[in-house]
Amino acid sequence: MKKVNVATNRWRTVDVVVAAVIAVTFGVIFWAWGLLWNVVTPAFAFLPATQAIMYGVWLLPAVLGGLVIRRPGAAFFCEAVAAVVSTLLGNEWGSTTIVQGMVQGLGAELAFAAFRYRSFRLPTALLAGALAGLGAAIFDFFAWTHFYAMFSYRIPYALLTVASAAAIAGVGARRLTQALAKTGVLDRFPAGRERFTI
Repeated sequence: MKKVNVATNRWRTVDVVVAAVIAVTFGVIFWAWGLLWNVVTPAFAFLPATQAIMYGVWLLPAVLGGLVIRRPGAAFFCEAVAAVVSTLLGNEWGSTTIVQGMVQGLGAELAFAAFRYRSFRLPTALLAGALAGLGAAIFDFFAWTHFYAMFSYRIPYALLTVASAAAIAGVGARRLTQALAKTGVLDRFPAGRERFTI
């Protein structure tokens, strides 16, 4: 049995710095996305559950952090810290957002852990997005949508959240990693040195 090199799991200073940059950047995006969410809510009045198609943006840092940093805890860290930043900026959901971010980050983290932090291709990104979305859907199911009807709102909302997460956070983070790698900003990371196929 091949031994895992434990040193590869240790965070370098550059890992912490880049993870923090990802988290803070997306924390600001989260705050702005929350404002947009509220502005466009009336457009979904015909079928409110369909607004969940916008959800994936809130899960991007978890998958992006995992794809770029490639260390245990990166997905969780980026999503949780982004949630803290958006809360400090004053989102309408308050400190509950922090717990929600932790649950979402844990979902993405489980996908990378399932492959022992050795696979960072599109299927892994899709799974990370989907599991982050599942975490979000389960959290919302009990925290925010519990007073809505089960079959006309809660279940469609949950399914659309997972689908949005896989598409936006999964595919989106993979493409964003590829785009960043081409600029050279990820040259100190394996993600910046590999040939991408999507």
